[in-house]
Amino acid sequence: MENKDRYLKALINHNGSLNEIDLGEKLGLNEEETRALIAQLLSEHKIRYKVHRFCNYIVRKTTVRKKILIN
Repeated sequence: MENKDRYLKALINHNGSLNEIDLGEKLGLNEEETRALIAQLLSEHKIRYKVHRFCNYIVRKTTVRKKILIN
């Protein structure tokens, strides 16, 4: 759960500057863990598949708004 939140925040902050696997490695996750987190986030509708610069996933706008209001 903690890794999922860290990954989501990193995805927001990096805004497509790294691909999804490199972003996970930067957080200390291996490729399998990163793909599992992506699958969870997709199933929770927090991210969606869309090619954005180097990354293949973007954060849904409602998730970004909620994160901004919480922080």
